[in-house]
Amino acid sequence: MYKIDFNQPVSVYFVGIGGISMSGLAEILADAGFKVSGSDSAESALTHRLEEKGITVLYGQRAENITDDIDCAVFTSAIRKDNPEYIAVREKNIPSLTRAELLGQIMKNYDTPIAISGTHGKTTTTSMISEILLKADADPTLSIGGMLKTIGGNIRVGSTEYFVTEACEYTNSFLSFFPKIGIILNIEEDHMDFFKDLEDIRSSFRKFAQLLPADGCLIINSSIPRLEDITAGLSCRIITYGDSPDANYFFDRITYDEQGRPSFLLHRQGQEPVQFSLQVPGEHNVGNAAASIALADLLGIPCETVREALHGFTGTDRRFEYKGTVGGVTVIDDYAHHPTEISATLKAAANYPHKTLWCVFQPHTYTRTKAFLHEFAEALTLADKIVLADIYAAREPASLGASLGISSEVLQREIEALGHECYYFPTFDEIENFLLENCIKGDLLITMGAGDVLKIGENLLGN
Repeated sequence: MYKIDFNQPVSVYFVGIGGISMSGLAEILADAGFKVSGSDSAESALTHRLEEKGITVLYGQRAENITDDIDCAVFTSAIRKDNPEYIAVREKNIPSLTRAELLGQIMKNYDTPIAISGTHGKTTTTSMISEILLKADADPTLSIGGMLKTIGGNIRVGSTEYFVTEACEYTNSFLSFFPKIGIILNIEEDHMDFFKDLEDIRSSFRKFAQLLPADGCLIINSSIPRLEDITAGLSCRIITYGDSPDANYFFDRITYDEQGRPSFLLHRQGQEPVQFSLQVPGEHNVGNAAASIALADLLGIPCETVREALHGFTGTDRRFEYKGTVGGVTVIDDYAHHPTEISATLKAAANYPHKTLWCVFQPHTYTRTKAFLHEFAEALTLADKIVLADIYAAREPASLGASLGISSEVLQREIEALGHECYYFPTFDEIENFLLENCIKGDLLITMGAGDVLKIGENLLGN
């Protein structure tokens, strides 16, 4: 594998530089003195940010973009082998790294690399930890899978030992990392286009835990089934958190204010319980906060600093994000695209003031929709009224839906079979017109999914 030498910066080209993670890594290398350039299919806020930093971004991926002065190319897992730039890199014998391999090499340059993993909650927990470290003046380097208002983006380059990043299990990418502290929030079925089954996923997380050195630490949710399969025989320290008194950090007495924001009591072994209050809704965020508190304790950050940081955290983009109000209808946007995430978001919304809870859901990938069809239907029935958009194909070919026999209309029928009201429209225009005619003052409208469904709410708001 090609090795990046941070003492000898070279020319690095990112294929797909506009991705949330790729753009962040490009910024880190640029700040370290590397000559950074790259390509993407279209302009975006992230590519504009890179250009403002003096990074060359080419739009459209073509073989001629790969010039002889490039010393290393970086690819995401979404880049196919028939991509013209991928082919050109191979033909020119230019060394290359995957996004995960590069991120792993960057981690080696820090004394305390921290990796946050789990099927759900990575971005929010990484953001909570980021807020805590910033409040503590720890000057960390941060790589977040969403936009954090406090830092004005998804990346921050610090000058201390701390490097904080999300660690995604998809394609086993987090096994290329070198963390000293690892967090596992939860382990569930997802990415079934790559993993064989849940046991395959659990095996991947077990291997992630085994990456931690003897002087490192694993912080893990005590409610993960068969926890000992993940933790047995690890040489590192293990800290558990959860809603069980058996955990090292456990929470209870959750209450909600008039906006659905939780407060809770956190118990730590041998210490008096402490009350925390959050600005982000939902019991799932109490768990994310507990993991963050356990990490802060491990790093020696004072409790009051942690309380203030968590109380000041208002969320990241696309995580129960308030978008505005139109005609008395509150519009929220959320990234949820897995049944567990949908349930957590809609349960959080139940504590938010509203008359009727509308959910406009855009399924994400054909394989995920097929694999969790019934689970999606059950989760979505937590909303009063459901509107479905077409499936967002993402990395999958458009023909796959037909071959799998899956579509949003199939999901609609599954929801209706549960006796619930559900509508489907093939275009955003039709959805927006339907909502304008049917939502009334006092309703809560959530646009939900990992694709471009947020445009519906933004269009309704005139953004």
